[in-house]
Amino acid sequence: MMPDMTQHGKAETKEWKPVANIPVIMFDRVSKTYGRINALGGVSLGISGGVTGILGMNGAGKSTMFKLMMGKVKPSSGAIRLFGTDPWKNPAPYSRVGFVPEHEKLHDWMTAFDFVTTFARLHGMTRDEAAVEATRVLSFVSLEEVMHKRIGQFSKGMRQRVKIAHALVNDPELIILDEPLQGCDPLARTTIMNVIKQLGAMGRTVLVSSHILHEIERITEQIVILHRGRVLALGNSHAIREMLDQHPHKIVIDCENPRELAKSFVDLDEVTGITFKSPEKLQIETKHLGEVHKKLPKIIVNSKQLVTGIDNPDDDLQSILMYLTGGSL
Repeated sequence: MMPDMTQHGKAETKEWKPVANIPVIMFDRVSKTYGRINALGGVSLGISGGVTGILGMNGAGKSTMFKLMMGKVKPSSGAIRLFGTDPWKNPAPYSRVGFVPEHEKLHDWMTAFDFVTTFARLHGMTRDEAAVEATRVLSFVSLEEVMHKRIGQFSKGMRQRVKIAHALVNDPELIILDEPLQGCDPLARTTIMNVIKQLGAMGRTVLVSSHILHEIERITEQIVILHRGRVLALGNSHAIREMLDQHPHKIVIDCENPRELAKSFVDLDEVTGITFKSPEKLQIETKHLGEVHKKLPKIIVNSKQLVTGIDNPDDDLQSILMYLTGGSL
């Protein structure tokens, strides 16, 4: 079980609630250009509380959006507000933000404890306070047993958790995570996802970027889809998926006898096409993916077929982008 963030530290971590009618993050027609390259174009959105997934393929503008939030680059036009304040005029909001960039070199010769303690000291804590807070956040990300080992001995997933711990040491109300799951093994991904979900449940505002749809869906239903620097869709992931039911989905089933299994799907109203991809692969087309998946277990059991794999090859971010852009990626 993951340690409670309120179990350690110089003061109990309180649940934070956004000020009424003032979003934690506000983008008002924000654009960022680099010469002739339009990295972000006219983005307007407001985000407060819980976990929001920022989805987009490489080059969509995710990292640019985060750099704009963190004051690393200045918008070419438009306005950004953090907690209702323009950070370019008053940097005070950054004391309430924790940021984990996608690319960042850690000091491999330091222990995780020393690394996080150093950042706690930079936030103005005394040596004793920094030690307590470092222990608190390293326990929160499940690194308490290895906190005194050198970072150079850590796996990719453990290094990512050290980065998250250092971003939490100032007890931030806004946490920004740029591709925190990239390169991590399945166990590390699950641990990091649990940390992110717990932060959202505590009332913090958490932004997580990724280019992998199912990763974000395991963390949150609230998503923003970026494409070529513009917001293509935002809202509940289920609502966005419902839009996709207007075009066919494919289900590929690996089994011992595809022709025999196909007989069970012929009379289903939801099935619009059946293809034999190979002697061991059956492909089904449907505009009602959820309904077919509900019936799939019973069909497989009744068919007495040995099924070794089920895949949805077009149930990913790229397929959603193809649909939302009319096929012009």
